[in-house]
Formats: sequence, structure tokens, C-alpha cells
Amino acid sequence: MSDKETFDKVCAHIDELEPEMVELQKKLVSLVALSPSSGGEGEKPKAEYMKSLLQGWGLEVTEYRAPDKDAPCGYRPSLVARLKGRRASPTLWIMTHLDVVPPGPRELWKHDPFDAWVEDGKVYGRGTEDNQQEMVGSCFAVKAMLDLGVVPETDVALMLVADEETGSEFGVDWLLKNHELCRPDDLVLVPDAGNEQGTMLEIAEKSIAWVKFTVLGKQVHASTPDDGNNAHRIGANLLVRLDKVLHGKYPARNELFSPPESTIEPTRKLANVPNVNTIPGQDVFYFDCRMLPQYKLDDLLADMREIARDVAAEFKAKVKVEPEQLVQAPAQTPADAPVVAMLSSAVREVYEKEPFVKGIGGGTVAAFFRKRGIPAVVWGRNQGQAHNPNEYSVIANMVDNAKVYAHMMCRPAGQD
Repeated sequence: MSDKETFDKVCAHIDELEPEMVELQKKLVSLVALSPSSGGEGEKPKAEYMKSLLQGWGLEVTEYRAPDKDAPCGYRPSLVARLKGRRASPTLWIMTHLDVVPPGPRELWKHDPFDAWVEDGKVYGRGTEDNQQEMVGSCFAVKAMLDLGVVPETDVALMLVADEETGSEFGVDWLLKNHELCRPDDLVLVPDAGNEQGTMLEIAEKSIAWVKFTVLGKQVHASTPDDGNNAHRIGANLLVRLDKVLHGKYPARNELFSPPESTIEPTRKLANVPNVNTIPGQDVFYFDCRMLPQYKLDDLLADMREIARDVAAEFKAKVKVEPEQLVQAPAQTPADAPVVAMLSSAVREVYEKEPFVKGIGGGTVAAFFRKRGIPAVVWGRNQGQAHNPNEYSVIANMVDNAKVYAHMMCRPAGQD
């Protein structure tokens, strides 16, 4: 049997497995996996269920427990389920996450967000698209291979992690720091973002800097401004100077991203005084900066502090510059990396559309792999339902995405 015939047979079986996939989605919705920091108890019930299920299919499953004193069980579980291939290296990793976000106001949901329902070709409930669609899809790609006795081209490892929604301290970050799992030549797919066509392959991220500026002047009555030092005016001068100087100093463009340049935006502004007739003695505002990865955030912060010192000296005031979040982006995954080629080939065959590579302004857990020199690509065909009330997964997307994973498992890159 040719590779094409084998793949077609796997795809046909995935179609037959659709009812089981929907039932697993509904079961997983009921196994609430909220972080303790979000008012939940963690992922333990969900991890236990998936571990038993995957072992029952015949997979080798290892559980990893990150200590967390805030979880009732004392840990946050992640799983790695392995399927042996024709060769052991490189391993194809597909990483999905067990945890979900809180549902938000109950009145925004048509039904109980943790009691899934099916309607118009969609399965509704918290976590259905983020990230159970891809968890179920990748697991059933493996099940189809097992049912048919198809051996993948290379070892396959499904990584089901905790704590993706609240920073990954107890999830993939902890796993990669404490266990020798992935090698630089491995193939890592993180199916947790994408577009409605399934054509966008995310291979790069911008660095993120959230910075707080506190201007300290002197508060007085508004009728006697010369007796004080108007922190609001000083803050406005500082904001404008930051905006002008920094955009001029970081002008590079990279068409991989949209927008293609670094974005340096004043965002949050705290209230200063509650009444109109008082000169404020304090002014607080924030910048959100998304920098192209070649720029170092330490350099950006140093420039901000130099500008703040100049403004403080000019206006005889004090200015504090405090970073609230600094995330230096790792080097991008090369556009010609083997995992990108494999995924492109799979998307091209399953969806009959031409994929493209892209960079984004936000951060994803793929950065944890890239920081260790492991190329990773982020992908998915989804409707952008993450964190929405009445979140849903399109069942056809879940099924067809499973075929994309199966293609990567049983057909080497470049074979169309």
C-alpha cells in the first residue's frame, strides 16, 4: 500500500471516529481544569481521565507533577503519551494544554458552560476550542493509526500540559526546565492559535515590555499653580517625548509581522485627582511595547530611563520607571525548518489551501521551546473562540485537524 493510500485510509477512519471525538469533548468539558489562581483546583481530574484513556489505547503515558502548594493535591499534572515510530529521532511533539479559563458571567452563556452541548455542527462549552479541539484531534489521529496498525514515520509524543492559561510556571516551562524531553532536532507543533482557513503558521513573536511611569510633582490649589509642580503636565511632556524618541530609535521593519514594525503604545492612565480645581502632584501611566525580536528590552528600558531623567531635570520633578513585564522574544523558527515543511505539506493536502508563515505581536508557549533552541510552530484551524462566552469548536475543524496531525505522523515532509 502506498503512502497516499495509507493516509487516505487513516483519514477515512478518523471520519468514522467523529462521534467518539465529540463524546470526549463533552466529557472533558465536565472535568473542570481551572488554575488555583483562577479559583479552581487544577487539572488533576482531567489529567487522570486522559491518562487512563490513552493507556487504554495502548500508549505509554508518563505523568509529571509540578509542585504547587495552592493546588489541593499539592501538584499540577502534565502528561506525555508516546507512540513508537519507524525511527526514534526526531520525535514529533504535539503540545496541547489541559487547563481552561474561567467562564465569566453565567448570564452570557446559553447553558451551563461546564455541561457541553451540540448544536449546528458545533460542540459548545468552556475549553472546547481552547484547547480541547486540538487535544482531541491529536489524540484521535494517534488512535486512528493504532486501530489500523499504521506505524508512524518517527516517534510521536503527545504533550498535555498544565497551566498554559496562567503563565506555564507549572506547565511546559517547568517540564522543560526539570526533565530532558525535547531535543533541538525534534519537531514541535503547538496547535493553540491560527486562523479560520487553517493556513497561518506562526513561527515568530515580538518581545513584550509593559512599563509603568510615575511622575511626582507637587499638589496645590489650581488657582496658585506656581506654588506647585503639575505632575499631569510633566507626564504629558514625558509621554510625548517617549513616543517621538523611541519610535525614531527603533525603526526596523519585518514583513513577517503585522504590523511590520515595533509598536510602542501609551495605554493605561491612572486617575490623579478627583476634582478639577487641584493641581495633581502625581501622574501615572503605562506603555505597552511589542518589539521586533532583534531589539533588546534592556536597551529599550535604558532609553526610557534616560528620557525620564531628562524630563525630570527639566521640570524639577521625580520620575520612576518600573517594568511590570519584560519578555524577550527568542529567535524565530526558521521558515524552512523541517516541522514547518511537514505542517505546510499536511495543510496543503488536507485543506487544499496554500499555507503561509507569520509572526505575531503576542506571546505563546512556543517561546519556551524556541528559547532552548528547539524550532516550534504554532498552528490551528479555529474560529477564534478562545475565552469567549458560549465558546464552541466546529466539529469539522476538529476532525480535519486530526487529519493534519495524522499526515505529519505517517507521511514525511515533501510527499504530496
